[in-house]
This record gives sequence, structure tokens and C-alpha cells, in this order.
Amino acid sequence: MLELGISKMALIGAVALIVIGPEKLPRVARTVGTLLGKAQRYVADVKSEVNRAMDLDELKKMKESVEQAGRDVEKGLKSASADFEKDWSEVTASLSDSGSGAGESESTPAWEPPPPEYHRPNKNWRLKRGATPQWYKQRRGVRRQVQSGAARVARYRPKKIHDR
Repeated sequence: MLELGISKMALIGAVALIVIGPEKLPRVARTVGTLLGKAQRYVADVKSEVNRAMDLDELKKMKESVEQAGRDVEKGLKSASADFEKDWSEVTASLSDSGSGAGESESTPAWEPPPPEYHRPNKNWRLKRGATPQWYKQRRGVRRQVQSGAARVARYRPKKIHDR
């Protein structure tokens, strides 16, 4: 890679000033800057595309390995369930053969009724949850007790001013 230090850049700038001239140098510098920017963006796009392709290949390999593991697990479960069914049928066949001669054996439990259903007590729990505490009402000045009509009129009646 090119190693451009301050001294080399100053030498290139002096040569460009002499060759191109002071009138065209700013325009050429802008053009060179935009071209360099486009080249850097192109290189970055190519790098990201290559990285994406590599990641895609890795993901495909990982997907295949996960699918293979899933198939292996499925085969194992099928064989285990077949073994279980075979063992279960053998056990139930032996129990039915031994229990048929003597009637109902002592090892089998009698039928038990299901547990009773839950019944919620007749309490108004929504009222309890929605109730505002008395101290909060008092602090906010909320009326806590019912007031009769006469008491309300007396409370809000304008006070009379006695003239002498």
C-alpha cells in the first residue's frame, strides 16, 4: 500500500500547483476527491457483498445441520414411542390375564369421585379493590358522608351582612 506522509503530500500538491495551475487546481481537487469517495464506496460494497455471501453459505450449512439433528431426534422419538407402546401392551396384557381369574385385585384402587368445584365466596371484591382510602379523601377534600338537602343549602347559602 502507498504510504503518504505530510512531506509526500506537500510535494504532490506543489507539483500539481505547477502543472495544473492555480485557477484549475480547486476544481481538479474536488473531482479527485469525489472519484476517490466513489472508489471507496465501491470497495466497501464489494467487501460487504463478499461477507454476505460467506455468511449465507455458513447459514446454509447450519440449517442443514439443524435439519439433520431434527430428523435424528424424530427417528429417536419414533423408536422410543414404539418401544413404549410395545412395553405398555405387554404390561397391560399381563395385568389383564392375572386380574381376570380373581375378579378385582387389591392393588387396583377403587373409583374416586372428582374433587368438588371451586365456588367463589359471595364477597364484592371489586368494591374492596376500587375503594379509595379515607385518609386520601380527607386530604383531597372529597365529601365522605351524605349530606341532607337542608344542610347543603345552609352550607352554601351566602352569608347575610347585618347593617346597623
